[in-house]
Amino acid sequence: MKEREPLGDSLTTNMISDAMEQLAKTVYRTPLTTSTFLNNLVGKNVFFKMENQQKTGAFKIRGASYKMSRLTEKELQKGVIAASAGNHAQGVAFAASRRGVTAKIFMPENTPEAKIKATENYGAKAVITGASFQEAYEAARLEQKMTGSFFLHPFDDYDVMAGQATIAIEMLKQQPFLDTLVVPVGGGGLISGIAVAVKHLQPKIRVIGVQAEGAKVIHDHFHRLPSPGLPFMGTIAEGIAVKEPGILTLPIIRHYVDDMISVSESDIAQAIVYMLERKKNLVEGAGAAAFAALLANRSTIRSKNCGIIVSGGNMDLSRLGFIQQLAQGGSLPCLA
Repeated sequence: MKEREPLGDSLTTNMISDAMEQLAKTVYRTPLTTSTFLNNLVGKNVFFKMENQQKTGAFKIRGASYKMSRLTEKELQKGVIAASAGNHAQGVAFAASRRGVTAKIFMPENTPEAKIKATENYGAKAVITGASFQEAYEAARLEQKMTGSFFLHPFDDYDVMAGQATIAIEMLKQQPFLDTLVVPVGGGGLISGIAVAVKHLQPKIRVIGVQAEGAKVIHDHFHRLPSPGLPFMGTIAEGIAVKEPGILTLPIIRHYVDDMISVSESDIAQAIVYMLERKKNLVEGAGAAAFAALLANRSTIRSKNCGIIVSGGNMDLSRLGFIQQLAQGGSLPCLA
């Protein structure tokens, strides 16, 4: 494996250590679970980091809470603004309520109703606009310029990455013998934090990122593929449906991540069904993406003890019928 020299002024291990300390009393230390059936299915020991059981139902509360803890009263005096497909919105809303500041979250029109309602229940104002995260992001940035509120970015922020990195620290304490981590990727904040933490603690652990085929801009940048000129297709994994890579995250991903793969919609649907049938956990599309990658690439991902990030579980129950049909269309193996 090539040596990885630290990047310049970026995400540091000191920041990650501080995030661990700051978040100790804020977030859950989510369980790391396994399943004999699924281990036998993929031919390796699989350990699921169940961030779908985190406060707000997703890992995003980690980065949002740590960033919020770093902001001054002056920075927060006009409240915070964010853009999100749902999980970052809830994390920001929760963190803002803890600091006693107002939060306005811009969310795309395809955001599941469950995520919108949960965001509002935490006290934030949800603004539904745009056909994609990128359009919601642009609307939020425009509003921020007019109001002077602080914009809390969902991924392209070193403090946010440091908060997400705490997942990897927990996993290695829970299971020190992990040799591979498979991580869902949207804008790259989660995998950037995890990769930096892992490569400093145990450099031989492989870090593999996963994107949906309908939203794989970082995958294509990582492999330096020419732009195909195809429109953004979208995905049932709306939590990782990001059109533009992060300016800060992309160099970290190229430097620290070992591989990036993509998965189909039927792959993701199959993983959702497996998680529901075998682990009795309802997982959203983004939360199932890493396991989908392992299922689809079980013969090529060489690992004895593989960690899977189950990033979130906030999915509308009304979509389950469609998910099941999509999974069956992908020839889901018998669950008997």
